[in-house]
Amino acid sequence: MTDTNLIQKYNIAGPRYTSYPTVPFWDEAGIDYNDWIKTLQQSFAESNKKEGISLYIHLPFCENLCTFCGCHKRITKQHNVEEPYIETVLKEWKLYCALLSEKPLIKEIHLGGGTPTFFSPANLEQLINGIFETAEKCSEYEFSFEGHPNNTTEKHLIKLNELGFTRSSFGVQDYDPKVQKTINRIQPFEKVEQATLNSRKYGYNSVSHDLVFGLPHQTKESIINTITKTKELKPDRIAFYSYAHVPWVKGVGQRGYDENDLPSAEEKRVLYETGKQLLAELGYVEIGMDHFALPTDSMFEAMKNKTLHRNFMGYTASKTQLMIGLGMSAISDSWYSFAQNVKTVEEYTEIVNNGILPIFRGHLLTKEDLVIRKHILNIMCHFETSWEDETMQFPELNDCLGRLAEMEQDGLVEISSKGLTLPEKARPFVRNVCMAFDLRLLRNQPKTRIFSMTI
Repeated sequence: MTDTNLIQKYNIAGPRYTSYPTVPFWDEAGIDYNDWIKTLQQSFAESNKKEGISLYIHLPFCENLCTFCGCHKRITKQHNVEEPYIETVLKEWKLYCALLSEKPLIKEIHLGGGTPTFFSPANLEQLINGIFETAEKCSEYEFSFEGHPNNTTEKHLIKLNELGFTRSSFGVQDYDPKVQKTINRIQPFEKVEQATLNSRKYGYNSVSHDLVFGLPHQTKESIINTITKTKELKPDRIAFYSYAHVPWVKGVGQRGYDENDLPSAEEKRVLYETGKQLLAELGYVEIGMDHFALPTDSMFEAMKNKTLHRNFMGYTASKTQLMIGLGMSAISDSWYSFAQNVKTVEEYTEIVNNGILPIFRGHLLTKEDLVIRKHILNIMCHFETSWEDETMQFPELNDCLGRLAEMEQDGLVEISSKGLTLPEKARPFVRNVCMAFDLRLLRNQPKTRIFSMTI
């Protein structure tokens, strides 16, 4: 069990580090359109033939609002929105392809949302086939999608598998009826069971479940019940992460219940420790931060081989230098820069139809940013980093290490002249270690709270 005093000491507001710099510290002026295209083309030239590229496709529609959700979505029960949206995504993809020097080789596709399985199998087929009218698959590729257990049908699973998808991910959150009612995410165990078993039946070699701790009305008993039920299905991967209560950012949904309904910091710690212990007893290995995998899964192999990567979707078993985000609110990463699309369907559609990439903000990484980004990725993925190589050194390094002195005294980080490592007991505090390297956060401390708690 993690020391309660350490939890209380280090449980502060901080970023989740799916990027560096984190989005609130991107340059206020954004990224110049031509700079984004330049870094896109540079990254593509460096990496396409070597490793291929990744696509993240944001499918934003949901039939109901889950009040815990922090994603960019559009709530509607009108399915006539599907085809026009897919047509716009394919137009955006053609705009990108026109900028590239050769046919893209696609290593990874991830369908996120929203609810990708809001879309019919036929429309998802139109989307994926449309992508490959101007692209080819890498020899080793991995396609994945996020599905809602209530509406992921056998036809969805069959069609997506025919299109090359072998990984499915289902949001479970918690099986407790009171918790589900409060977060407006009612899905019986039988629905999750059906989606999981059908995934395996139709050729998916990795099934993932998302579990959340810290939800309103959640108790130790509900966590035990949820993981006991999870044991019956034994998904290959589990994301067990902290609910980020940020109603000042996410608005009406997260204001749908009283903050007094949330577990206290101490209660939340117990939820985390209980879940983590139960997962370990079931044979899951902790991968990076908040993720667990069976030793038979590729995520475990990636951790062993130190090829684990982290981006805006979380942890991945492999990486590509270039990730293009398609769809409303999607974020692209050229390694040298970030670019995010506009956040409404209407604006996205209008801009793309005018033949323009629908970017509304971004960030061009400086040389310093690139070095810090590598350190933070190392810490998040491998629980260690090194500055033995001169290219990994920067003027403020000693200041960063000085900020870790107290964590070193508490046994949460081990520092040598060449690098640092985090012992296993420090894993709940990995975000705190990253914050010591986050020069943009340190130079621009926010005047209002913008992040969730680190633990």
